[in-house]
Amino acid sequence: MKTRRILASACIGLMAATAPAAALELGYWGEGGGWDIMVDPSLGDGCLIQALYQDDITVRIGLDRNSGGGYVTVFNYNWGDIEEGAAYPILIDLDGQEYHGEAIGLYLNDVPGADVLFDNPEFLWDIAAQQTMTLYNESGLVMAIDLTGTMVGLDGVLACQDEMG
Repeated sequence: MKTRRILASACIGLMAATAPAAALELGYWGEGGGWDIMVDPSLGDGCLIQALYQDDITVRIGLDRNSGGGYVTVFNYNWGDIEEGAAYPILIDLDGQEYHGEAIGLYLNDVPGADVLFDNPEFLWDIAAQQTMTLYNESGLVMAIDLTGTMVGLDGVLACQDEMG
């Protein structure tokens, strides 16, 4: 399997202050492919897709217009041992294609989560083109989600961004 690094050194330094978890109230923009398309005013009106999965996992994939990068953020009530601001080595597997990076621990409304930042916009399309995203940490499997409809959702993110100017 080909291994890629999804985090450039510039993105590794970004912390919770610019992370999507610091978000103000998200604005609803629409729906696409089973995802809610939202606008995050704290990220320069960056658009994102958001969905709730099994085991109370909430996934956000979006654009941070303040930094010019993107992110995948995952929240789960059952991850109580996450430390805010701590860096965790992770592996994201997209149908056998592996990406190594770091997730930054965070909390949003007392719900623990992890934020993966990236500066390569092609990574969004790598996600959208696959069927399954599996996330691993040092302890093993964290989650696996079905990506059906993600391409439609991310097309909606682009339309949302065009509308936001």
